[in-house]
Amino acid sequence: MEKGKRREVVVSALQFACTDDVSTNLATAERLVRAAHGKGANIILIQELFEGYYFCQAQREDFFQRAKPYKDHPTILKMQELAKELGVVMPVSFFEEANNAHYNSIAIIDADGSDLGLYRKSHIPDGPGYQEKFYFNPGDTGFKVFQTKFAKIGVAICWDQWFPEAARAMVLQGAEILFYPTAIGSEPQDDGLDSRDHWRRVMQGHAGANVPLVASNRIGKEIIETEHGKSQITFYGNSFIAGPTGEIVAAADDKEEAVLVAQFDLDKLKSKRSSWGVFRDRRPELYKVLLTLDGSNPSL
Repeated sequence: MEKGKRREVVVSALQFACTDDVSTNLATAERLVRAAHGKGANIILIQELFEGYYFCQAQREDFFQRAKPYKDHPTILKMQELAKELGVVMPVSFFEEANNAHYNSIAIIDADGSDLGLYRKSHIPDGPGYQEKFYFNPGDTGFKVFQTKFAKIGVAICWDQWFPEAARAMVLQGAEILFYPTAIGSEPQDDGLDSRDHWRRVMQGHAGANVPLVASNRIGKEIIETEHGKSQITFYGNSFIAGPTGEIVAAADDKEEAVLVAQFDLDKLKSKRSSWGVFRDRRPELYKVLLTLDGSNPSL
């Protein structure tokens, strides 16, 4: 980067309905990535597990066949080619098989097509419609940051986004923008429960306490055959980009495909963050209680 040139980055969140056909979903993702690139995006976020339906509505042994090893994963390889062609950064979500373990994982692809490494989802939910513990081991990578061509980024996955500790851990390691690919919608056991506003406000808080944040969620109705009959989730989209005070700077609705973009001046954000004093006035020696589950007994 030229001396004196400001570090400005354009980020994008994509939103679309998935089919249960990998090639169709890859074609949709590529089309929207190209559209984001056409709007000037440098870092483009695709939603969680976009290769197919969100299969965790059911506990089915045959769905383990959807997992593939990280090395030479065909979707990652395809996205590496696309990233190199367009000169963009892309976190790529996938269902990982690692010997006898399985993870909800994401590979970070830099603008030259190189693979910067892997993050494995740390917090694994287990509830009606979101039975991820049946499929995924808890991630063992810890929270990580990745130095890309355009910014140092932190990437976590869906349920991770509800935990302020995860956001702060990534920012303490230097993350300048946080990215959360997501699959969330209606609750099969309770038609009256709508988490979308709660979901959005929690992440707005992360942005306001830390750095800008990008969240990408799917849309559409997905019906899965379960061991107890059909289960249905309507995914509520509402993908968004939040700025440094938690303000929404770009947002999608709950029904339409979307390509959201926003530009941030990273040098300006760093100066504002430093002058605000939140990181200056931290007291890590007082936070040992965070290493416990019950507020008194160490969990590590």
